[in-house]
Amino acid sequence: MAPRRPAELYRAPFPLYTVRLHPRRPLAITAGGGGAAKTGIRNGVHFLQLEQIGGQLSASLLHSHDTKTRATMTMALAHDNIIAAGQDASCHILRFSLQAPEAKSSSGGQNGSGEKGARKRKGPSPVRQGDTQSQTSEVTVESLHSVQTDFSPDALQKAVHFNADCSLLVTGGADGFLRLWEFPSMKKTLEFKAHDGEIEDIALGPDNKVVTAGWDFQCCVWQQDQLVTGLHWNENLPGIPDKAYRYQACRFGTVEDNAGLLRLYTVQVPHKRERRPPPCYLTKWDGKSFLPLLTRPCGSEVISCLSISDSGTFLGLGTVTGSVAIHIAFTLQRLYYVKEAHGIVVTDVAFVPESQRGRELLAGNEAALLSVAVDSRCKLHLLPSRRSLPVWLLLLLCAGLIVATILLLQLAFPGLL
Repeated sequence: MAPRRPAELYRAPFPLYTVRLHPRRPLAITAGGGGAAKTGIRNGVHFLQLEQIGGQLSASLLHSHDTKTRATMTMALAHDNIIAAGQDASCHILRFSLQAPEAKSSSGGQNGSGEKGARKRKGPSPVRQGDTQSQTSEVTVESLHSVQTDFSPDALQKAVHFNADCSLLVTGGADGFLRLWEFPSMKKTLEFKAHDGEIEDIALGPDNKVVTAGWDFQCCVWQQDQLVTGLHWNENLPGIPDKAYRYQACRFGTVEDNAGLLRLYTVQVPHKRERRPPPCYLTKWDGKSFLPLLTRPCGSEVISCLSISDSGTFLGLGTVTGSVAIHIAFTLQRLYYVKEAHGIVVTDVAFVPESQRGRELLAGNEAALLSVAVDSRCKLHLLPSRRSLPVWLLLLLCAGLIVATILLLQLAFPGLL
């Protein structure tokens, strides 16, 4: 059965480049921009309230934070209320707080999350095209730090991630340097040349190991500034030359039903565009030895972004032609695919968290993936629960099969039983 077309949750007045979902609140944060200094198209970070209305997931705009001339290209979340936003050559640290509407005129106590009292709403505030104003003034944003994270002629921070306890921030960009920052002081603790050319993506693993994917065909594992190993995804595929593919994305994910183990997932895309494009590949790696466990082709559309669900069960993919797919992490098999869900390159995808609030938003679906693109749209992709037979029915079918086998044997060989 073909998947349902994705629902459009939200349309921004500027191209969208990144999306993150709050781990414990029904909140999506999208960001992007159109280069206001040259184009006049504004830049901003938008906070969207997610909620179930009439059995459907909807989004309403809570607040638009103006980032002036800076478009946000990359983003990471920490401590429930911290955003590390990659804007041009710099990383901007923002802190946001959520407040109930009635708290603005009262002096009631404020809890540790920044929310005062119970939030009351009569109904959803639909997001309208071009609507960038705060609907309820429930979100406040303040800037804490700004540090330059890239020093190339065409400087651009392309990746940013926090470690597990949010004590460390890692950035990478167009100059090929990996930079590590203490958090929250934003004191630079380490800086070294990780790749010849741009760093495309970063993943943080166990023991603060860092995996970097670069445009120089390399994907490297680092401990501080020491190279632990380079990854070789095609060592069992001798027909693929070393420099035919480059690494586009890398992410760590937990092993389903064993949160203590990690797997690394990478995406390999053709380095050169061809008239008849070869397939892209997904690879699953052991999270400790960094040896490849499984590689599978994932279509001929060039993959642009990768995300992993909280439980490590699903992989979400976006493509440069606007398509979106969901794969099973264990087998790398594709479960969901919508061709050209967006009109242009998908810039980021993110799964709805599997927290209690997140499961309420899922409303019985097995997974939900948000995708954003240069077409300014944020879309929702639902993966319905895969139907499974109850155990009692399986046992009944097995018993029936045994009885039928005995009867057939008795008919075929009278007196055998």
